[in-house]
Amino acid sequence: MTTVLPNLPLSTLTETRSPNQQLLPLTAKINDADRLEIGGCDVVELVKQYGSPLYIVDEVTLRTACQQYRDAFKHYYKGASQVLYASKAWNCLAICAIAASEGLGIDVVSGGELYTAIKAGVKPELLYLHGNNKSLDELEYALNAGCTVVADNWWELHTLNRLATDFGIPPQIMLRITPGIECHTHEYIRTGHLDSKFGFDPNDIDAVLEFVAKSQLNCIGLHAHIGSQIFELQPHKDIGQVMVQWFKSARNEYGLHLTELNIGGGLGIRYTESDDPPTIEAWVQAVCDGVTAAFESHGLPLPKLLCEPGRSLVGTSCITAYTIGSSKTVPGVRTYICVDGGMSDNPRPITYQAQYRAVVANRMTANADLLVTVAGKHCESGDILLKDIYLPQTEPGDVLVVSATGAYNYSMASNYNRLPKIAAVLVQDREANLILKRETYQDLIRQDCLPSRLKF
Repeated sequence: MTTVLPNLPLSTLTETRSPNQQLLPLTAKINDADRLEIGGCDVVELVKQYGSPLYIVDEVTLRTACQQYRDAFKHYYKGASQVLYASKAWNCLAICAIAASEGLGIDVVSGGELYTAIKAGVKPELLYLHGNNKSLDELEYALNAGCTVVADNWWELHTLNRLATDFGIPPQIMLRITPGIECHTHEYIRTGHLDSKFGFDPNDIDAVLEFVAKSQLNCIGLHAHIGSQIFELQPHKDIGQVMVQWFKSARNEYGLHLTELNIGGGLGIRYTESDDPPTIEAWVQAVCDGVTAAFESHGLPLPKLLCEPGRSLVGTSCITAYTIGSSKTVPGVRTYICVDGGMSDNPRPITYQAQYRAVVANRMTANADLLVTVAGKHCESGDILLKDIYLPQTEPGDVLVVSATGAYNYSMASNYNRLPKIAAVLVQDREANLILKRETYQDLIRQDCLPSRLKF
């Protein structure tokens, strides 16, 4: 017998919980041994089999998020639509393949991410290359692959126009514009305000459109993105009114018949009990309503509507399991509990002061009455994963699970202190499959070169 963990109200569209509103994956349960199960797999047993720390990805949660985005756009938008997975959140073969199998395209921001998506079997016409400083090699690779390039600056426009002659076909591009919309999120993940390294400034748009109209470039649309981990709906609803003016100008003044509008992503997820993000459905409805109203009010045909969710697709589908080791109590200050990972597998707390929640996977119903701080093992005072949280009394060897670690944990992981990068498994219906092997010490030195004069 297993116990299903408490969950939140059902979505009105799909009758399924919105994954981005959950602290744990949708399949999380407590079994008779008082242990946490994900995808029908005992987390403690997974750690025994695959080692610690360990990323555990719930396939049901990830697929449900993909389906909710895809189906909500079909329900709320009268025009064509395409959901793209912003793979910078977690780019690996398995995650890209799952997104593609649900009909999603892939947003990539480097040659490496593009290569991975192609190897995962994603169709070139569903690949979009972003980035504020793409290299010449990356641009050539993208054009050879047949994907769309989201042009971010003047250098890229001139370079792509020059490459058009070399390749003999017009590069297919979109133009990224800074929309000037600010919202309440961390300073480092706001990208839509005017003081941003991303996109063309609105004051340059006329000159950009004029250049494109006279160039060899095949410009199919415009792109905007306002930030990440956003709980407000209004800014996303406002994007349509901001972008439609440039669609109209492109058509009426420069003869460019743009057909696609990409409004980015940014929907937040639930990292702590106090977080209350909108559902995927509510976010999609707000976007669709805003774009529809804007284009209809200007008498323009509805564009093909694209979005690029990343965190809200993969974030809550994954947990990270650690093994608890040493502890330290500073009288009158705090108690530290130390785990076998830290900032190398989750750099977000030290980078963004991000907050998480945790449970002890082998003591799921024990009273959480001990105030502790969970520290990583790195030689860095700031390597704190969770500060001042309540956990049950723990012992060395217990398995600590940190929730909602699917976004920007693996993708930002490092080998700090020469720790090997950790493994990841995909779980579904009581089956676990390895999707990322654990690095070895040999892997750590595979790129090292030792000059002969230094050998002894």
